[in-house]
Amino acid sequence: MSEPSFQDDVLTELGDDRLQEIAGLLGTDPAGAQAVVGSSVAELSGELRQAAAEPASADEVRAAVDEVTSAEPPLQGVAGFGGLAAGGLMAGVLAKLARPAATAVAKRTGLPPATVNRAVDILVPVVVAALTKRAAAKKAGGGGGAGGLGDLLGGGAKK
Repeated sequence: MSEPSFQDDVLTELGDDRLQEIAGLLGTDPAGAQAVVGSSVAELSGELRQAAAEPASADEVRAAVDEVTSAEPPLQGVAGFGGLAAGGLMAGVLAKLARPAATAVAKRTGLPPATVNRAVDILVPVVVAALTKRAAAKKAGGGGGAGGLGDLLGGGAKK
């Protein structure tokens, strides 16, 4: 049995109501919104991996991952309130990466950048909650620690 992808976890955390909210924002149906969410999560994951590999931001990303993997209990309700404060360092790191990720998604989809930015802003606390839950699940699974960023996002590090 393979574990769900990080994108699947974010979609589950997002829920139907928030997906519908994003669909309305984008002027599309839930399937179209799901495609944009998937693309946005992939782009954010790639930006996060890239930030982790760059000396200027690696320490900040490592500290954010450490915070997420040591959170007790998992951050609950972060996505529901849409606030970044509860997400700590990881929310701050993702907020910095949100605009470049949204710009890339907007270019790929042809959607207006401002609209995609808003959708990605909605996703940031959801991504933090999904990362935190993944970390808690990996810890509970008996593997000791939750591992690093690659373990949380799934798959190998991409260059």
